[in-house]
Amino acid sequence: MRTGLLRGADTLMDYETGIGLRYVRSHGDNRFVSFISMVSMIGIGLGVAVLITVLSVVNGFERELRERILDMTAHASVEPMQGGLGAWGELVANAERHPDVIAAAPYVSSEAMLASDTEVSGGGLRGIYPEAESKVSGVAGVMLDGALDSLQAGAYRIVLGSELAAFLDVVVGDRVIVAIAEGTVTPAGLMPRMRRFEVSGIFEVGMFEYDRNLAFVHLADAARLYRLGDDVNGIRLRLDDLYRAPEVVREVARQMGGGLYVSDWTRQHRNFFRSIQITKRMLFVILLLIIAVAAFNIVSTLVMVVREKQGDIAILRTLGTTPGSIMRIFMTQGAVIGVVGTLGGLLFGILLATQLESVISGIERLFGTDLLATDVYFISDLPAQLNASDVMTVCITALLLALLSTLYPAWRAARTQPAEALRYE
Repeated sequence: MRTGLLRGADTLMDYETGIGLRYVRSHGDNRFVSFISMVSMIGIGLGVAVLITVLSVVNGFERELRERILDMTAHASVEPMQGGLGAWGELVANAERHPDVIAAAPYVSSEAMLASDTEVSGGGLRGIYPEAESKVSGVAGVMLDGALDSLQAGAYRIVLGSELAAFLDVVVGDRVIVAIAEGTVTPAGLMPRMRRFEVSGIFEVGMFEYDRNLAFVHLADAARLYRLGDDVNGIRLRLDDLYRAPEVVREVARQMGGGLYVSDWTRQHRNFFRSIQITKRMLFVILLLIIAVAAFNIVSTLVMVVREKQGDIAILRTLGTTPGSIMRIFMTQGAVIGVVGTLGGLLFGILLATQLESVISGIERLFGTDLLATDVYFISDLPAQLNASDVMTVCITALLLALLSTLYPAWRAARTQPAEALRYE
C-alpha cells in the first residue's frame, strides 16, 4: 500500500513537470508569449554573464595590485621613531629568528631630484642591499635591462623604473645626477648635495606609480649621500603569511626591544583595498538589477500564459488536479526559464572571464586605441580571477529571483474557478 502511494506521488510529480515543460515548448498561436520567454532567458543569461565577468575583473584587479604593491613595499616594515636605526645587522638577525619571518632587509628611503642631459624629474630614492632585497621583494624579477645585483658599494650605480627612464631619456650606461634637498655649506653659499650615478638597470612592475617614481641605489651609496653613517631608515620584512602581517610585525618589534614604529601592507593601503571591496559590492547590487528586470519578464510571461491556458487549467481542475499541482505546473515553467538562462549565462560568463585579456587586446588592435593607458590606470592590463564563491552566489541569486517570480502567476493560476473559465470556452 505504501509503495503504491509513493509511486502515485512520483507519477503526479512527473505529470506536473511534464505539463510545465510542455508549456515551455509550446508553439501555439501566441508567439508573443514565446518571444517574452526567450527575452527572459537571454536577460537572465546576460545578467549572470556580466556579473561573473565584472566580479572576476575586480578579483583579478585586486590580486594584481596586491602582488605588485607587495613586490615593491614588502609585507611589513620596522622603523625608528626618529633619526636613523643603528646596529641594524643585529636587528635583522633578530627579526629573521621569528618563525613567521622569511627574510629581512635594511633600507634607506627618501625623495630626490634626478636630472639627465635633457630632463629633470622628482622621485623616490631607495638604498638597498641587492642580495637582501631580492629576498623581501620581487624587483629583481621585473628587470627589463641590466640586473639588480649590478648595484655595488662605491660604484654609484642606479636602477630606474621604466617610465622614469623613458622620461629622462636614458638607457643603461647613461648617467644621471641625483640631487637631494639637504644642502652643503660652502664659501659660495648653500649648495644642494648631488652625485652623478650611472644607470645600470631598468625595471618595470606594470604600475605607473612605481615605474615612474622610484629608483634604487646601493645602501652604502644612499647612506653616504644622505650622511647617515652606519644607520638606515628601517628594516623591511617578508612574512610566511602576509595576512598575519599586523600581529607578526608587532611581535618582531617587541622582540627587537620595542620603541619602534611598525607598519604593514594592510595599514599602508587599507583604504585602497577597502574601496575595492566596497566597489565590488556596489557593482554586484547594481548589475543584479539586470537579472531582476529579466525576472520581472518571467512574471509577465507567466501571467499571459495563465490567461491563455484558462481552459486547460479548468479541465485539469475538473479532472481532480489540486490547486497545489496547478501552482507547481506554472512554477516549473518559470523555473525552466531561470535554469536555462542561468546555465547559459554561467557558461558565457566563464568563457568571457577566462578570455578577457584576449578580447581587450583584439578591441585595442581593431580600433587602434589604448583602453588602459599606463599614465591613467594603476595597471596596464585587465586581469580576471574566477572565484568559485562569487560564481555560486551569482547563480544561486539568479535562480532564487527566477523562482520568486513564478509565485504570483502560479498562485493566480491555482485560484482559477473551473466553471467561470469554461463558461467562455
